Amino acid sequence: MIRKVSLCDTPADHRRGGTINLLLSPRSVGATSGFMGVGRLEPGEYVIEHYHPYSEEFVYVVEGELHVRAESQELTLRADDSLLIPVGVRHRFENRGDVPARVVFHNGPLAPRPDLGHVDVEEPLTEGPPPQVGGPVRETGGVR
Repeated sequence: MIRKVSLCDTPADHRRGGTINLLLSPRSVGATSGFMGVGRLEPGEYVIEHYHPYSEEFVYVVEGELHVRAESQELTLRADDSLLIPVGVRHRFENRGDVPARVVFHNGPLAPRPDLGHVDVEEPLTEGPPPQVGGPVRETGGVR
């Protein structure tokens, strides 16, 4: 079955910095190979350093600029730039600019269990549970 998910129908996660919305995932649409979402970082915001032990991360900048530190490399991505972060590589995203940065990301393949898919290197910025990537498909009005 084909399913549509709108950004406005997904919960925003601020726990690791910025605003992250998971759009297409095992929980939301029954995805079996990975998950996709969008991130927004206001000027001065960042996403804490982390890595994915089982997944590559594909990042595409829609607007603004995103400073990326990945292991010992540092680079700046601008609108229409993309980046592949290999499995297990520690990385951190920052908006050092003066306008919001919007990015689309995809991680795949999935970890054997959702709790194994993401490892924080820095402390989360806010309390609360991590976003729900795995588990049963959610049946809501926003998902078709």
